[in-house]
Amino acid sequence: MSVAWTSPAVKKNPTAGKASASLVAAGVLLTKLVGLVSFRMFGHYFGLSDAADAFRAAFRIPGFLQSLFGEGVLSASFIPVYARLRAQENDEEATRLAMSVFALLFFCTSVLVVLGIAATPWLVDGIAPGFHGAKRELTIRLVRICFPGAGLLVFSAWCLGVLNSHGKFFLSYAAPALWHLTMIVAFLWFGSHASGGRLVEIIMWASVAGAGLQLAVQMPFVFRCLHPQGSRLLALGPHVRTVLRNFGPILVARGVTQISMYTTALMASLLTTGAVAALTNAFTLYLLPLSLFGTSVYATELPAMSGVLGSSGRVAEIVGARLAAGVRKIAFYVVPSAAAFLILGKVVVATIYQTGAFDARDVIYVWAVLAGCSVGLVAEAIARVYFSALYALQDTRTPMKIANLRVAITILLGYLLALPLPRLIGIDRKWGAPGLTLAVGLTAWLELVLLRRAIQKKIGAVPSFTARIFMLWMAAAAAAIASLGLFRILPKLHPTLMGLIVLVFYCLLYLLLTQLMKISSVGADRIPEPN
Repeated sequence: MSVAWTSPAVKKNPTAGKASASLVAAGVLLTKLVGLVSFRMFGHYFGLSDAADAFRAAFRIPGFLQSLFGEGVLSASFIPVYARLRAQENDEEATRLAMSVFALLFFCTSVLVVLGIAATPWLVDGIAPGFHGAKRELTIRLVRICFPGAGLLVFSAWCLGVLNSHGKFFLSYAAPALWHLTMIVAFLWFGSHASGGRLVEIIMWASVAGAGLQLAVQMPFVFRCLHPQGSRLLALGPHVRTVLRNFGPILVARGVTQISMYTTALMASLLTTGAVAALTNAFTLYLLPLSLFGTSVYATELPAMSGVLGSSGRVAEIVGARLAAGVRKIAFYVVPSAAAFLILGKVVVATIYQTGAFDARDVIYVWAVLAGCSVGLVAEAIARVYFSALYALQDTRTPMKIANLRVAITILLGYLLALPLPRLIGIDRKWGAPGLTLAVGLTAWLELVLLRRAIQKKIGAVPSFTARIFMLWMAAAAAAIASLGLFRILPKLHPTLMGLIVLVFYCLLYLLLTQLMKISSVGADRIPEPN
């Protein structure tokens, strides 16, 4: 019989199920909506200018710090150990673990922030060698401003790990909205009497203030969960050593992924003005469905599987059921997102970005860049569930090896598609940017295949849902083509209004078609009852 798991451990740590994923999605949606407003305002004031390139490139350098010690690495190494302690009702040891991890993060992050500020000129030369003169100097100033903000965001990731393990999902994913909101306020306050480099520096300072607010709003709730009175700030016990042992391979995997992103940005900086900003704009849209649907499942399944595996012997059956549920949910929402980016990408980009200095030519360019990575959007989303299963099973080395291979191929393929190919076929070198993202999209499928094989070696057969995903693609493609027809017959309207009409029609038509085809995301979250 298949019923929802309601073991004592899971009751204490109620992180599984549709409600938890919905809370994550709601928090992410709020953050992304506010974020899209801030990105739209950024596009309005800066377009694809030198200031926009400098700002986007500057964020990548301290962002490397956040990615290394932030949500992805910290969650994958810390949550499985912490959630398992809570499942075993060892709250005192769990609190000691959390406080010790915080102390280690504080020390490491502080050192890296100081070193990063001092080494900024060399870092900028490494990440954006195509920047020269005033553009390079502006990027250096922006990097030095935002390094402390990146450090604050690392501590926000620690808060997220604690809150997720206690089944408190909404706040940790909604708090980043304050980061975007602070920049929006800065645009509204200073945008009318500042411009160019001066305005972009103000916005960067606002981002640091927003990072502080994001952390401050979470800390009271974190300490309510921990009850840290009497706990030592740093106690390097066996559980801390387990986190550190897991941290290393995950850090390497995340690190090489970041290197791939930086290499992509580096090659984009060699193409033309606006290529770096276009890349960032495209990835912002690309990450939206990944955050809404991929992260909502990943964030709830990682602590759930970790706690469950600590109290049950039916590992293969439970993990297999959770993987099937996760893939089913993700595919239902990510497939139409990918179809929209590929077929209706012009409408999507214009809806979000076309205003002020961001004109119709920029829309086409960003759409081409977005289409490249969208080829692998579904694979990227499903892979996140496989990653969560491997991390919950305390296997951190397999994902590291797979990530290393994917990154190596992505860099090589991206180079070939972005730099030699445009010269070879005689097109403008700016069109090398879509080649960079196409490499990302293609290698996502290679990563998914390798992760699937790794999971099968541990738990046996894993459902593929190939037929289901194919049917979802048929429904999404039909809805997108019909929506494209609507776009062409509608009278000329403001891009945002036009986009809202077309995209709402697309979503409703997709839901109608899947209903007629009897395809649903409901009914896949039933987990076997353990013995």
